Amino acid sequence: MSEESKKSLVPHFTIGLIVLAIILAVVLWPSEPEPEPVVEPYTPVIEPTVEPIIEEQPVAIIPAPVKEQAEPEIIPEPEPLDTSDGTVKTKLLTLSDYDAFARLLVNDALLERFVIMTNTLAEEEIATNNRMLVQPDKPFRTYRQADKEWIDPASYKRYAPYVEVLESLETESLLQLYQEYKPAIERIFAEIGNPSDSFDEKLEEAIDVLLDTPEVPFPVEVYTDSVMYKFADSQLESLTAPQKQLLRTGPENMRRIKAKLREIKETL
Repeated sequence: MSEESKKSLVPHFTIGLIVLAIILAVVLWPSEPEPEPVVEPYTPVIEPTVEPIIEEQPVAIIPAPVKEQAEPEIIPEPEPLDTSDGTVKTKLLTLSDYDAFARLLVNDALLERFVIMTNTLAEEEIATNNRMLVQPDKPFRTYRQADKEWIDPASYKRYAPYVEVLESLETESLLQLYQEYKPAIERIFAEIGNPSDSFDEKLEEAIDVLLDTPEVPFPVEVYTDSVMYKFADSQLESLTAPQKQLLRTGPENMRRIKAKLREIKETL
């Protein structure tokens, strides 16, 4: 038996010894001699039976401790993302202090246009019917010299407002807005794109298509086939549609556009 078990039995052994000592004292303890008793007729005495009075001990009722219940944490439900054209356009306009931005930005299907435009641009094409910006109001101009046709530098100036707005957009804020609408953008992309593709990758591919546009000397010779103008240099004419469009903005505008695109790509 262990010491701990022995210690737990000590109180019980002590009580047992006290009871045994009382019994021995009553039964075996020697008593003084008593005189001879006088024998008298025996009359049985019937004593009334006294029922022991058992007092009921009051039972203390100890209330069970009440556990303090923590207040349930109320987690507010996220507000649904407002993808209406008015809200999207308003948020875009806050990214620039140029009043021209409001005039250049279209009013309808902005998110859908952005997704389609990006996906098409990554495929090296131009989504003519899904532009986010209105077309320049001034026409494309050329001039003739030495029996050849060249792009008029005045044509480059019509893109100046677009470039100024692009440069005015704070890149971090622009990407924050992109992340805010990312769920809606991905839902739209899932409907038109390849399920195995990532929209982020498509966005970078679209930027790379434009960044790969070569620098060309000024002026640039063109010709018309009665439908549209084409580059006289076959290497330039073999470029993708987005790259040829970027070339038409002019060397200075293209340099500024590329600088902003590199900044966006690095931040991405």
